[in-house]
Amino acid sequence: MAITLEPGDVFLTRGTSLLSRAIRFFTRTLGESRTRANHVGVVVTSGDFKTCSVVEALIKVREHSLWSQYGPPKKDSVAVFRPLNLTDEEVVTIVAEAREQVGKRYGYFKILGHFLDWCLQGVYFFRWFFRNGKYPICSWLVAHAFAKVGKDFGVKAGAIDPDQIWDFVTDENNEDKYEQIHPLKSIWDSTEPDAEMKTAPAPAPPNGESNSERLKAHRLSDSAESED
Repeated sequence: MAITLEPGDVFLTRGTSLLSRAIRFFTRTLGESRTRANHVGVVVTSGDFKTCSVVEALIKVREHSLWSQYGPPKKDSVAVFRPLNLTDEEVVTIVAEAREQVGKRYGYFKILGHFLDWCLQGVYFFRWFFRNGKYPICSWLVAHAFAKVGKDFGVKAGAIDPDQIWDFVTDENNEDKYEQIHPLKSIWDSTEPDAEMKTAPAPAPPNGESNSERLKAHRLSDSAESED
């Protein structure tokens, strides 16, 4: 059975390009183990790897299918984590906030701030000057959306990087907050008929609805209220 991704799921990637390798190198602090991920985004509609939609900061912030960016022939590895501590209203808010960033240009100056602070052994100084959301980067986009519902990844949205999000969602102390539903590997390897896949539906709320079903119900409710 195929994995179904749900709104609010967080995906992290490990690219093979020179830029991806540079990001992993410059987000690794002294004495830390090798960085696993260099990019992060959030799922906004349910579906399998081919049909779900995500929001992520690339050259611009875009909403598109996960498959269009990481399907063949791309060799990037993708891991997916599901938050376990969100209400249906919080999922709606996170998705809406992520979509609010779509179309904005990528914050290259924020990357410069991360690099300069790395040179200062991680001091939060230069990143402070580039903390606004006019020009997002991938980690800010995800952390900012979750901050809207009072959730964080252990680091301020203006200072966080993909590696710190990875560390938080994989920390054994946060097993009650995040569940891995796809390991860090190619998603198109996972769609092969003989591939071993883990089906990990979201924990069922009392009414048995998934995040996507609750999101649709919320939109229908808003629409009905506006018509009244």
